[in-house]
Amino acid sequence: MKKNLILILSFVLLAFTACNSDDDAPAANSIAFASTSLNLSAATTPIEIKFASPTAEAGTVTVSFVETAVVSGTDFTTLPAASGKTVAIPFAKNVSSVTFNFNKLVDAIEGQVKNVVFTITSATINATIAENKSIQVNFNQTASLGNALAAEVGGPLEPNQVYVDLSSGTMTKALRNSWELAFYSGADFRVVLNNSVKMSAKQLATTNIDEVQVADDAMIINQGSGDATQIDDPTGDITKTTIAEVSATDANNKVYLLYLGNKPADAAPVLGKEGSVGGEARGWKKVRILRSGNDYKVQFADIAATTHQEVVVTKNAAYNFTFFSLIDNKTVSVEPQKAQWDINFTTFTNIIPGAVPTPYFYPDFVVNNTKGGAQTYQVLVTETTTYDNFTLANVDNTKFTADQRNIGSNWRSTSAPGAGGIPVSQFVLKTDRFYVVKDPAGNYYKLKFTGGALVNLERGHPTFQYAILK
Repeated sequence: MKKNLILILSFVLLAFTACNSDDDAPAANSIAFASTSLNLSAATTPIEIKFASPTAEAGTVTVSFVETAVVSGTDFTTLPAASGKTVAIPFAKNVSSVTFNFNKLVDAIEGQVKNVVFTITSATINATIAENKSIQVNFNQTASLGNALAAEVGGPLEPNQVYVDLSSGTMTKALRNSWELAFYSGADFRVVLNNSVKMSAKQLATTNIDEVQVADDAMIINQGSGDATQIDDPTGDITKTTIAEVSATDANNKVYLLYLGNKPADAAPVLGKEGSVGGEARGWKKVRILRSGNDYKVQFADIAATTHQEVVVTKNAAYNFTFFSLIDNKTVSVEPQKAQWDINFTTFTNIIPGAVPTPYFYPDFVVNNTKGGAQTYQVLVTETTTYDNFTLANVDNTKFTADQRNIGSNWRSTSAPGAGGIPVSQFVLKTDRFYVVKDPAGNYYKLKFTGGALVNLERGHPTFQYAILK
């Protein structure tokens, strides 16, 4: 009897100890690189490793590396320093990520392939290694394998246009309120309006820029009003600008009355709404554009003025356009070089088709660089076609078109059911679709949008991810 009691107590103690051990053991964390590739543009580049949840204790992550046409200590170093072909990276308790620095000591000569591939091999904490276990660090501008990015359009007022180059993962911001006219650098002599601020233009009968003109309120674009013939073709067709092609014969180039559109609102709108053009009107100008050799001669003035200013705007073949501010009387840096961007986050004046086509203004719009050679098309998710299983073999080149709006506003909607089923203004991400992007260099990517608003419903915070198709 005594032996049986001792045996029973032993089993109880063993069970109690096992339960305590399970309760105290932290759940396995997950570790991955923040992106799968990086193109080195700086001497020192931080490389981020992320944890799925804050670390339960301090520890170390170990990564190994394989070099291509470079040597550790000669062509690059790391901090912490490498030991052989591994780097041990310490991290603290309760952190969600850790970084180590990659120091590039040499640059690649054009055409050379120099890279280092880092792979997570182990960690001192209870952890699993996720799918993004490796990252390729490129010394030259080889196409990025993919990334997750946030386009900084600036919140619900969307003051910025953001140009994205997928092959390098770089984004370029420009104030969309900083220019009025863009002068085409191609063979044609064409000028486009800044449609991100709802500009419009009307040809006048005169060629005399110094004649006094008056405002024409019929040119003002509101939702559902305005003249579709007074804005540029929204497909991006350069032969369909509302300002006629600039003639080599000066007498053929008329004066245009310009409505300069609207500024962003002065204050943030109610959560869920946008305020990208809710501000004051930007005023009026008159302009006449002539040729000056292979460049443009621009005459412009306030509409009541009897004298004018004149500048020459030079074509630059490296860019799609040269941008000019009539307000500040200067050229403005806006787009990157024509082969160095693929898509642009912007606001946009579109046309709603119908018996009487009407201009309509969109926030959260995305256009692709058709003039530089970037093309896109939309793919709807089905049981057999998903973003994850889409490969290069699935690309249908017949679906690419010359329309710059193939992404447009199709990636989101702007209302959701409210109380009593009444729609309310709110950003809604469409998760049933993704996009194929072909960049000017011929690389193919799949791209999906992952968000457009903060948790509190503030709009103007687009995020997306993409991956190269091979």
